[in-house]
Amino acid sequence: MTDIGVMAPRDLAAGDFVAYVRRAEELGFAEVWLVEDCFFRGGFAQAGVALAATERIRVGIGIVPAVLRNPALTAMETAALAQFFPGRLVLGVGHGMPGWMRQVGAYPASPLGALEEHLRTVRALLRGETVDDGRLSAVRLDLPVEVVPPVLAGVRGPKSLALSGREADGTVLAEPVTEEYLAVARGHIGAAAVADGHRVVAYNVAAVDEDPRVARDAVRPALAWIGEPDWAPHLAPLPFAAEFAALRARSADREAFARALPDAWVDRLAVVGTPGAARERIAALHAAGAGSVVLIPAGSDAPAALEALGAVC
Repeated sequence: MTDIGVMAPRDLAAGDFVAYVRRAEELGFAEVWLVEDCFFRGGFAQAGVALAATERIRVGIGIVPAVLRNPALTAMETAALAQFFPGRLVLGVGHGMPGWMRQVGAYPASPLGALEEHLRTVRALLRGETVDDGRLSAVRLDLPVEVVPPVLAGVRGPKSLALSGREADGTVLAEPVTEEYLAVARGHIGAAAVADGHRVVAYNVAAVDEDPRVARDAVRPALAWIGEPDWAPHLAPLPFAAEFAALRARSADREAFARALPDAWVDRLAVVGTPGAARERIAALHAAGAGSVVLIPAGSDAPAALEALGAVC
């Protein structure tokens, strides 16, 4: 089986956060992933709390926008957590949502170039190298990192996936991740990187219940967004891609679209159903090349959703 992770909701109340990550560890999840979305909570602060509150579970930051931080600062923050909690941190870095990056005045002239520079610099600094590249002048971390954490790229487009294959230790794929999309993404990442152990983390909305209808009803609202243009790369490889696009076009709004999704499509676009069905879905994604499947709890009651998802561990 692949590693199974769970995401901590970005709007989880501060008073519930520690209990949530501790319970994820108790339930047997291999990883807990934390979101740095504008304008919720910073990824490094959340990771520090999660690591300090738990003993074994890996903590993934997925993802921090490259253009919001100087790469030296990203490396310093990452190194500090890796020194305090060796072997338990995974860093995800991405472009950031264009709208948010424009909102904070950080949208770069070349998103691809900015991400490439950030990944290359952060990884070099974490390895103990000195970086003198025109932007950074003879920068080197003074405290060594004994266990260098993996740095993954959170990307989706073909050029960005190819960049991840060249410059990152792995790739974080946003939801929904199907076997077909995973195959396409791994193709863009490149055979050489895959053969060298490039690790793919696959996000998927998830709900588990002994009644599959209850589980599907829970995930439908979370699937409402995937009819928008940004999600096109995820859907293009699917055999029902044309029908999917036609349904979205004739739906009055996102909510109507989500309600109208056929059950068979919901089952492909989420990890959903009985515990046995969810395990089969995770196993299929593992067989298709996912090193970790991260479950995004569906529904408004995050602790209850976490408990239900624990049945797949």
